[in-house]
Amino acid sequence: MGVAGTGRLGGMADPRIAEFLRNRRSRVTPAQAGLPDGLTRRRVPGLRREEVAQLAGVSVDYYTRLEQGRGKHVSDAVLDAIATVLRLSHVERQHLWNLARPRATAGPPPARAVPPGVRRMLELMPDAPALVLGRRMRVLAWNPAAQAVFDVESMRELGYNAARHAFLAPRAAERYVNREEVAAAICAQLRLESGRHPDDPDLAALIGELAIRSGTFRRLWAANDVRQKDSGTTVVAHPVVGRLEFGYEALALPGAGDQYLTAYTYPAGSATAQRLQLLLSWTSEPAPVGTA
Repeated sequence: MGVAGTGRLGGMADPRIAEFLRNRRSRVTPAQAGLPDGLTRRRVPGLRREEVAQLAGVSVDYYTRLEQGRGKHVSDAVLDAIATVLRLSHVERQHLWNLARPRATAGPPPARAVPPGVRRMLELMPDAPALVLGRRMRVLAWNPAAQAVFDVESMRELGYNAARHAFLAPRAAERYVNREEVAAAICAQLRLESGRHPDDPDLAALIGELAIRSGTFRRLWAANDVRQKDSGTTVVAHPVVGRLEFGYEALALPGAGDQYLTAYTYPAGSATAQRLQLLLSWTSEPAPVGTA
């Protein structure tokens, strides 16, 4: 599954591109690609290597070397053609580019200080849970509403890491009604980051830790899904006020490295709105913005 790490090993071929391409061609049927199913029985689902090569307009040998992680100096046109044949989304195309052209990420570590203006934004959102996430799903700051709903402070022993919390914390299984959906989105985000930052040792260590300690993570990682965790839903079984249903949006913060502001919203007048207001009314004094 390639979960022990994210980087390359010396001059060896990178197994991640092989896993990704094999996984994606297995998801495309001949009919979707405009090919006849044929009369012969297929040993594997999806497209064969030679069919992908034919549809992309490259030789079978060239595509095979690319899928084995041995393709060098592959052109934009070839990557775009393969992405089109495999019906990749925009984020999946980006991931393919990252795997085909890995770049070193040595340099300054990702920023951990949240800009003062962003902290002020959190303060001015008293009725909507909001937090700032950095690289490797680390929670960097949160407002009192997020603390009331998610108990962010309980993540301290897990390094304030949302991925560790989702896969390793027993409370996550109890609190997140749609835990499978939340976990899948986090896993897909980590897969995307592993392509963006192939030489990040801390990211490789996090993925390795989750693979060793969580069977759910191993199963989801094997699916090779990749997407930006920029929107979705979260359903919380709060121990005090009950079920809370949120939609969320994650907005990239310009000039703040890999930081995202994630805000959780709900319809006005909904049961979630009423229960959240009840929960927040029990906070006797204004709480400051939390930081890791």
